[in-house]
Amino acid sequence: MTMRPDDHRRKWDKDEFERIAAERLREEIEEEERAKKKAPPIKRELLKQRDYKVDLDSKLGKSVVITKNTPTSQSGGYYCNVCDCIVKDSINFLDHINGKKHQRNLGMSMKIERSSLEQVKARFALNKRKLEDKKREYELDSRLREAAEEETRVKELRRERRRDKKRKLQEIDEPESTPAQSELAQIMGFSGFGASKK
Repeated sequence: MTMRPDDHRRKWDKDEFERIAAERLREEIEEEERAKKKAPPIKRELLKQRDYKVDLDSKLGKSVVITKNTPTSQSGGYYCNVCDCIVKDSINFLDHINGKKHQRNLGMSMKIERSSLEQVKARFALNKRKLEDKKREYELDSRLREAAEEETRVKELRRERRRDKKRKLQEIDEPESTPAQSELAQIMGFSGFGASKK
């Protein structure tokens, strides 16, 4: 920068500023190269199904006293220990644990593994076996129910046969006693003693 006494305007040294700009550009390029060499891309695990049940009902309908000294994990709402945050309601908690930030903290990417033909066939076979097992179980239940019904029918038939035998025996015994009763009733002047046959 040069100043003449008769010129009050500021003059810039172009060579110096070109040199400073070139140095800055060189430093930025070197920094980018160092960053590329330093951190290889992180290989994250593919997204997979949860193997645990999300507990949303344990605090339902319960009241808790929260003080200044209460730890964040026991304060109101749902606590995520992976992300160390509190979410106020169950819907937002489910959104959080299914979200990108939580999955990243777990070490997973949001990409899903592509299934192969063999995996799909194996899944179909597994589901078919489950359906067959349910049918067998249902058949077993229906067979047990039918067997119990048949057993009750057989017991009822046996009771009926016993009752019929008792009736026949009573009918055989009654004709001998009825004429004597009717003679006695006629002597006394009754048509009957008022007892009915059962």
